[in-house]
Amino acid sequence: MAGVRKGARGVAWYLKGLLGEDAYEKYVAHHEADAASGAHAAHPLMTEREFWRDQTDRQDQNPQGRCC
Repeated sequence: MAGVRKGARGVAWYLKGLLGEDAYEKYVAHHEADAASGAHAAHPLMTEREFWRDQTDRQDQNPQGRCC
């Protein structure tokens, strides 16, 4: 049973990456890495809601090939 759960978590992790659901997590990790290296971020860390609003706004301003 543990193998099935581990496999399901792996599939979920893969799909989140494929669909872009992990974009906020990557943003936070990048922001923290910049802070740890002494690089000052141009802006404070956005909340998850602010991040997704910014993503949507940028996609609307610069439409690229996407399915919807």
